[in-house]
Amino acid sequence: MSSDRNEQFYSRLPANHISLGELLTEEHLFYEVPASWHVVITDIRNSTNAVASGLHETVNLIATGSIVSVLNIAFKAGITMPFFFGGDGATFILPPSIVDPAMRALAVFRRNTRESFGLDLRIGTIPVSEIYANDFDLKLSKLRVSGTFSIPVVLGEGLYYAEKIIKSERYYFNYEPAADDELDLTGMQCRWDRIGPPENDQEVVTLLVCVPAGRKQAAYFAKVMEQIDGIYGPYTRRQPISVPRLIWKTTFKKMEMEMVVRKGYANMLGMVASWIAWLTGYVYFRTSQGRNYLNSLVEMSDTLVIDGKINTVITGTPGQRAELQKALDEMEEAREIHYGLHVSNESVMSCYVHDLKDGHIHFVDGAEGGYTKAAGMLKRKLRDSLGQG
Repeated sequence: MSSDRNEQFYSRLPANHISLGELLTEEHLFYEVPASWHVVITDIRNSTNAVASGLHETVNLIATGSIVSVLNIAFKAGITMPFFFGGDGATFILPPSIVDPAMRALAVFRRNTRESFGLDLRIGTIPVSEIYANDFDLKLSKLRVSGTFSIPVVLGEGLYYAEKIIKSERYYFNYEPAADDELDLTGMQCRWDRIGPPENDQEVVTLLVCVPAGRKQAAYFAKVMEQIDGIYGPYTRRQPISVPRLIWKTTFKKMEMEMVVRKGYANMLGMVASWIAWLTGYVYFRTSQGRNYLNSLVEMSDTLVIDGKINTVITGTPGQRAELQKALDEMEEAREIHYGLHVSNESVMSCYVHDLKDGHIHFVDGAEGGYTKAAGMLKRKLRDSLGQG
């Protein structure tokens, strides 16, 4: 594969307009990630304690900031790459040309996060060639979930292997930011109030599902998605974000936090600029163009992530959740999957807005740290299963 085609590997993948369950059964629609690419992971160390201490909004915003820092680098380079929001961090699969600038920007962001919030943002990178050398798979496809929004879908345990290496105590990332290293968080926003479930729904469920090593990952993921689709309805029906529930609301405290995440500090001039931007948005969303943007915001909300496990935020009723849990419990007892979930009354959203037409994406989590709490439940189950094994 030529260098240029290699760099554009992800953008050249066709977007499959079928259900996720169907995609997972079509192995020929998945392609090996080029060995020259790299996996980059960010993760807030001890995020469970941070969330328990009431810092869930800060944790989400830092995770979003890590994504925005890399997205802006990729955009300037004319590169589209897959990335995955995880509530307390993110995962990227990057071509070699932007790995170094991405790591330099993340090192600056890590320093700012530590100095501003006392939180340790772990960052690291693993070559895809190393993943393959250790006999792990990393296959990628693209799923179109709406008219304008597609998501990456990963099969294989390659990202799990990379995460295990980077999160181990033996992994050492010794880069300290230099004076000329830049961090560009343009477009990062956190202006929406907590979002209640759409009409007729009563709760928000944050769900994580993984398949034990050596099992038929695609088949069991398809089985889980079949249950979710059957109980909650299709992707658009179970979306926790709806236009009537969106409230453009902020506080000086939230604006200050957003500015500190972006720049490492807050000042009065920046606060005034943020307040003017908020007022501009308040007026804009009452125009016809603004209402069109809100409709596309719902379409482009990132509520389904497949990165070698299922990560999703869905809305429904307690009865639907009980039915889903029964099905998941049966699969878990059969040792087909492990899962963790968290239930809340609202979802939270942070955003990257490069432009108001198609250049925006919105990262959704359950309130009170839904992904982090679901991950805690999943980790306990995984430890218990290893103890029993």
